[in-house]
Amino acid sequence: MAWEVRTRHWPPTIVASRPVDTLPVSVTGEACALDCAHCGGHYLKGMKPLKGLRPGNAPSLLISGGCDRQGRVPVREMLPELLPVIEGRRTNWHLGAVDEADLTALAGLLDVVSFDFVGDDATLREVYGLDATVEDLELRMERLAEIARVVPHVTIGLRGGALGHEMPALERLQRHRFDALVFLVLIPTPGTRYAEAQPPAPEAAAEILVEARLRFPEVSIQLGCMRPKGAYSEALDPLAVRAGVNVIVNPARSAVALAEELGLTWETGYECCVFPATGVAGSVVPG
Repeated sequence: MAWEVRTRHWPPTIVASRPVDTLPVSVTGEACALDCAHCGGHYLKGMKPLKGLRPGNAPSLLISGGCDRQGRVPVREMLPELLPVIEGRRTNWHLGAVDEADLTALAGLLDVVSFDFVGDDATLREVYGLDATVEDLELRMERLAEIARVVPHVTIGLRGGALGHEMPALERLQRHRFDALVFLVLIPTPGTRYAEAQPPAPEAAAEILVEARLRFPEVSIQLGCMRPKGAYSEALDPLAVRAGVNVIVNPARSAVALAEELGLTWETGYECCVFPATGVAGSVVPG
């Protein structure tokens, strides 16, 4: 059914996103006050610190960083350093719990906002340690959508690999307008509280993608970069193709072959998957 929905609403192309041209920047360096269960600040280490940054020829930037205790990334305070860096470049922002002062300061600067969406309050509390509700998330997303294009991100298995928040998240997201929806999958990361967790089975993760395809026939469904690699991707990625996704970041060989068998033509993009692909059509070398 999901494949039929895809064929009715989308052309026979699929995008392999290889975001080598988007430079990830942290406005806080490696510092984060939250110590979230799935991250623990680990992924900030792979980003370029804003201080002393020389972005070179990068056509786009991912602007992110660690959060304060309220879950807010302090980008507003760093605008004097950010403004000369972002000039002439496309920007994808991860802002966390924005406030009204942030919205005022950032209006006109945001090309895309990647917004982490969670479907239940218990997951919010356990993973992020935040005294917030899903209703709070929805209000922030709505306010951001008034000044920028917003792309919701849903992490499958976010709560220690267990499924539960994903379907309520999709139900709530049906109340809102957006043109792309990115799915991630929990990566059990050393040094975090979920280091010993197991990601959901690829088949279970694919069921969420199927449900998204059925609920959002005209929204670009995308399998993002944050998911387990190796054998896990080799199992999940072809299922994602059959589920009718539009974009896969660094697709596994199995997905590349299956998409071609199903009559899809690959296009390659070289920036964050939330940006429209600016690459070329043709054969794809698996990542």
